[in-house]
Amino acid sequence: MEGDVTASALYQPASPPRDACVYSSCYCEENIWKLCEYIKNHNQYPLEECYAVFISNERKMIPIWKQQARPGNGPVIWDYHVVLLHVSSGGQSFIYDLDTVLPFPCPFDTYVEEAFKSDDDIHPQFRRKFRVIRADSYLKNFASDRSHMKDSSGNWREPPPPYPCIETGGRSPIDNFLRSKKMVGYSSYYGCLAFMC
Repeated sequence: MEGDVTASALYQPASPPRDACVYSSCYCEENIWKLCEYIKNHNQYPLEECYAVFISNERKMIPIWKQQARPGNGPVIWDYHVVLLHVSSGGQSFIYDLDTVLPFPCPFDTYVEEAFKSDDDIHPQFRRKFRVIRADSYLKNFASDRSHMKDSSGNWREPPPPYPCIETGGRSPIDNFLRSKKMVGYSSYYGCLAFMC
């Protein structure tokens, strides 16, 4: 933990402060797309160091702790969640999660320990899977018509962001990023990112 504090003190965030970021509750995939766009436009760090990380599972029921939507010590059960990973060439890695109560950005190891905890303590139906997508690919291929945020009557489950739907040349909706065949289990994900970090 002491190393995380030192790394945080030396690290210059790739984003503005949390309260200055583009944010809409329950639209994490768009929040992270906008954060990737900010990083690309401000050129402080190479975009190649950044990744959108999709978290879900076959049942679309995943626990994440330390979320603003759940005060106290319990987890929020999301259908999916998206965060940004910055693997800096300086050897530091940070998670950007606009929905967490943890620091923004948060050192990678701290975030994993506090927000994900261990799969050993989670019932198998809640075990998370991950898909890591390069930020440049995410910017080119993600698009959202926000239809997944409407109920069967066409009403919004949560108010939509104030800007128009994200449209890209790739036009890949959220479901394309959550296909379980392209997601890996927690141990594979953590091992891969530990190696990257």
